[in-house]
Amino acid sequence: MSILKPRLPLPPALPLGRRTPLRLVKGPPPPDAAPFELDTQPSGRVWARRYRAKLLASDVTVLSIAVASSPLAAIGATHPPGTPVGGYLAVSLLVVALWAGTLVAFHTRDSRVVGVGATEYKQVINATALTFGMLAIAFHIAQIDFARDFFLLALPLGIAALIVERWLWRRWLLRQRRFGHYLSRVIVVGEREDVEYVVGQIHEKSGAAYYVVGAALDSDEHASVVVAGSDRVPVVADYRHIAGAVSRMGADTVIVAGQPRGGSGFIRGLAWDLENTTADLVLSSRLTDVAGPRIHFRPVEGLPLIHVEIPRFEGTKHVVKRTFDMTVSAVALTLLAPLLLLIGAFIALDSSGGVLFTQERCGRGGRTFRMVKFRSMVPTAESDLAGLMGQNEGSGALFKMRNDPRVTRVGRVLRKYSLDELPQLWNILVGDMSLVGPRPPLPREVESYETHVHRRLYIKPGLTGMWQVNGRSDLSWEESVRLDLYYVENWSLAGDLMIMWRTIKAMVQPVGAY
Repeated sequence: MSILKPRLPLPPALPLGRRTPLRLVKGPPPPDAAPFELDTQPSGRVWARRYRAKLLASDVTVLSIAVASSPLAAIGATHPPGTPVGGYLAVSLLVVALWAGTLVAFHTRDSRVVGVGATEYKQVINATALTFGMLAIAFHIAQIDFARDFFLLALPLGIAALIVERWLWRRWLLRQRRFGHYLSRVIVVGEREDVEYVVGQIHEKSGAAYYVVGAALDSDEHASVVVAGSDRVPVVADYRHIAGAVSRMGADTVIVAGQPRGGSGFIRGLAWDLENTTADLVLSSRLTDVAGPRIHFRPVEGLPLIHVEIPRFEGTKHVVKRTFDMTVSAVALTLLAPLLLLIGAFIALDSSGGVLFTQERCGRGGRTFRMVKFRSMVPTAESDLAGLMGQNEGSGALFKMRNDPRVTRVGRVLRKYSLDELPQLWNILVGDMSLVGPRPPLPREVESYETHVHRRLYIKPGLTGMWQVNGRSDLSWEESVRLDLYYVENWSLAGDLMIMWRTIKAMVQPVGAY
């Protein structure tokens, strides 16, 4: 969902604490309509400070509850007689203090991290791992026998509770941002094309922490607004008067888009001008479809360098991914066996033909395998396809029909909730597929691929993936390819867990499933 923007003229910066209701507007307003005001206060450093205070209070509460539960792990445990209550309490306080301190040291409440999702959760997990690693060494040296109780219950309970707590706060923050709260007011600086690109990206990405209040263009550009899609952003300054516009608009951040005229000298001068304001300076790069973990800064004196890791398709990460796939698929097949038998019975009662449907698909490196699904179509579906090609609603190499006559009654339900895909857990167990990955293509689709699209085959196809949690069949061919290639080059285990969680939500509230 895009962040709603005010129409021109732009309202002035609101005084701290003011709350103006947001009016939802569909399409352009009539010419005589009064512009609505978007509540962007408290913003910038003010909202960040308040939000960090809320996070700190909830973090300490969660940690205290997790550590206080540790005595439950001691039930039935063998401890030296007469373990002092005071000693237990002192160690508990030490654990909470060290844990909370490590969360601070890892910047888990930094405004550049909160609300981002995987990055925030990863920081929390890393901080927790370091905390208990240090505690393990300290307890071993001090020979504190009852300390194992904290590892048995406080560690797993605490890390799970922290992730859930941060997720709940993130959901709350995203809702607030959609209504204009808790956003940083931004002025985007640069050449028109670069400014349009940055403004469009900020407004398209749900959950973006920025609200663009204006643009600054070169004085040679004679324009009053910058148009990016349906967004109209007023030009509030030229390159020489950016600092004044920051103060006038109450901006918290200045984003330099691309390479403005003047290069590094201009950016250095802008940084000096902003020293008298409270605004942050952010440089935007045109690097596309590169995830944050692949980007590293390698400063050489006087020359800040951006190091972009080249994707690797072998190695330890992929061994871990394969181990995770085998474990989860084996457990899922065992737990879901009754459901799988029940679905099979419904298919057999609904129409003639086999319960399972196998089809040749292309896996990693273009190697073919037999993908297993629950049958959701009539037995003659493959031979009937030729007569339906003229009604294809899919894009690119895909064939899709919203009301495909080959789909059975039970099949429509299975497809809507993606239940027909469950037998692919067997393909994952035997190594043909992965839990998360690109969509498994048909050989005829691969034959029509452009050169760069073959990169989808660099890793194993997935039971779910970026395509399934971003619209599925409603996606254009180009967008489907872009999402798959983004995953191929930027995947991580933490990202896989996020996609799997989003898949569960997509199954409950299906979009583009037919």
